Amino acid sequence: MPERILVVDDEPFILRSLSFVLRTQGHEVLEAKNGQEAIALIQENKPDLVFLDVMMPLMNGYEVCRHIKSDPGLSDIHVIMLTAKGQESDRVKGLAVGADEYMTKPFSPSKIIQRVKDVMAERAAR
Repeated sequence: MPERILVVDDEPFILRSLSFVLRTQGHEVLEAKNGQEAIALIQENKPDLVFLDVMMPLMNGYEVCRHIKSDPGLSDIHVIMLTAKGQESDRVKGLAVGADEYMTKPFSPSKIIQRVKDVMAERAAR
């Protein structure tokens, strides 16, 4: 069964390009344009992995991540924060709300593919 990955970003180009890269690797990809859509999709579909933008309308990535990690039924979802904000303080804040990883934009498709492979291998080993 293909891994289910949610991509959350309010930037259409990032959403399309990241989703395309993941689909070419055989993953089932869900997309959300803001934090509220993300929460609804996460509760309905419980993805294996979430790529989560930080700066979004309605609900930012930090709030979405806090919501995921505070729910015992969702807390095992692997969350990778994706952001243009590369300051150390932003990374610390992301990890403080429960993000498993923090990646800065722009990102390389090959790095994304490798991270997904690594995360899925870790999940399978558990």
